[in-house]
Amino acid sequence: MIELTIDNKPIEIAEGRTLLEACRENGIHVPTLCYHPALKPYGACRLCVVELVFKDAEACLVPACTYPCKDGLAVRTNSKAVKKNRRLTLELLLASAYETPEIFTLAEELGVEEIRFKLHQADSCILCGLCVRACSEIVGKEAISITGRGMSKEVSPPFKVASSTCIGCGTCVLICPTGIINLEDVYSRRIEHVFSSDDEPILCKLCGESSAGPYAIQPPEPPLEILSEDTLKNSDELYRR
Repeated sequence: MIELTIDNKPIEIAEGRTLLEACRENGIHVPTLCYHPALKPYGACRLCVVELVFKDAEACLVPACTYPCKDGLAVRTNSKAVKKNRRLTLELLLASAYETPEIFTLAEELGVEEIRFKLHQADSCILCGLCVRACSEIVGKEAISITGRGMSKEVSPPFKVASSTCIGCGTCVLICPTGIINLEDVYSRRIEHVFSSDDEPILCKLCGESSAGPYAIQPPEPPLEILSEDTLKNSDELYRR
């Protein structure tokens, strides 16, 4: 067993447990958005930060969901530094998720009084990764992932094309903390462009627009030459061509 102190409370816990698990098993509240007990710790939302206090070094903030319990640790879950960091994190989340009730409720609990940062377009996706990890770790599929970089990051299937590996189970809908994913997104079928061809039309999985007009698929220029069997047998003539 490991012995540590959380908020001046002596705690014993088995090896291999994280600080978040130790807090929850002992009735100490630590807010989270990207954590789920059925999934591996991810440390994306940074709301679960706690403060480690040392006798001979400066205190530091660590994510409780990924930091392992160690003998002799002194942890604070509600210090000034922790509160300030959590409030700033929520302000940044509210910059885009300012129309999300779940984020607003959590912000009020932590004392956020105003939104200092705000993007022009609202987006309830906070990139917690719960839907992506649930699809991979629980369902055993990888139909969606976090794509892009910086401000263009988003959750989508590869190349934004509807994934054939999706089984429509709805796990991503159930686990989403902000409710931005709904069953219509999972079950919807995108409409494809109609090409001017005698063949059966197919549906475009990329753009999903149904109003696009037909257009012809042009043959390659110049036209490909079909070589005869006699030509193929004569390698010298083939190389000259």
